[in-house]
Amino acid sequence: MNVFQIGFLGAGGIARSHAYALQSLKFYYNSAPGISLSSVCSRNAESRGSFARAFGFAQAEGFDDFRKNQEIDTVFILGPNNTHFEHFKTALEMPAVRRIYLEKPVCSSLEEELEMSKLAASSDKIIQVGFQYLQTPAVREALSFWKSGLLGKPIHFDLKYYHGDYLQKTYREKRATRLTPAPDGGAMADLGSHGISLLTAFLGDGLQLNHAIQAGEFPGVPAGSDLFSSISLTDPKTMAAGHMSASRISSGSGDLVSLEIYAEKGMLRYSSQTSEYFEYYTESSGTWTKKMIGSNYNGITSFPSGHVPAGWLRSLVHAHYLFLGGNDTRAFIPGLNHGLEVQRLVRETAHHLEKYRNSIANR
Repeated sequence: MNVFQIGFLGAGGIARSHAYALQSLKFYYNSAPGISLSSVCSRNAESRGSFARAFGFAQAEGFDDFRKNQEIDTVFILGPNNTHFEHFKTALEMPAVRRIYLEKPVCSSLEEELEMSKLAASSDKIIQVGFQYLQTPAVREALSFWKSGLLGKPIHFDLKYYHGDYLQKTYREKRATRLTPAPDGGAMADLGSHGISLLTAFLGDGLQLNHAIQAGEFPGVPAGSDLFSSISLTDPKTMAAGHMSASRISSGSGDLVSLEIYAEKGMLRYSSQTSEYFEYYTESSGTWTKKMIGSNYNGITSFPSGHVPAGWLRSLVHAHYLFLGGNDTRAFIPGLNHGLEVQRLVRETAHHLEKYRNSIANR
């Protein structure tokens, strides 16, 4: 059995989730590959050491030792947003590395986007970006249904990704590094990138950003860090138009992802608050259809049971299954080009938000 030698660049909260997902693969998939947690690297020696001990990594290393490690063949880039680009370049240069899992946002500037695209084009390594919502069972089935063409061309759409946690002062203070100005930080980079990823998967590349606004201000939060932002988008291929909003300050929303697409022959909708199904309406029938999905990855696995609601970590496990070579021809796998397309829109959002703030200040 093939055994992947895993290395983590990053030892924070998201790294814990990835450690869980990797070690859970064997419970979900009969054909799961072997996993060896070889090394974890982060800036703080104490935190990387405790992470290695807690989650079963063979060793904890500083950056120089990590990049010289000849055993690691698979790298997970899980550090702060502003380190992703440099860590990506490092992983590309490690001769034994064949696979790179890159958390979003993939980078933080236009210059980095352009260089990253060139680097990837000259590399034969497998690269996957961390948009795990694409692997939520109901989203996967909704995407497959949408691409069947039964509903015709899109006319307009709306997507929301809302949290409320940053309303709390203590929460903001503990996550100050996530409050850097867009496109490095803020709600659109952190949450909205998932929303843009979903819209791109359903509607295709090339969405055009027309306008952006933001709201919400609290002591200690830089003006350039959007706590709530909304963007207007158009699809030049179909002339469909719509909005996408991302929020860290929407009270009572929990972890809300909501997608609605209105089309010529009907409508499709999904909400994470009812994650076990998606719904669609057809003009020809005049009726709504609820497609129950649960935790069923049709044809592959339904562990723990097909009727169990799917959670965030479950889709993350499937993302790891795909990343390590799992056979799922129905999956939309977000490669680096997808990540860069999302990042383009995040970057353009930052530009429009700056224009919006300046217009408000000059009134």
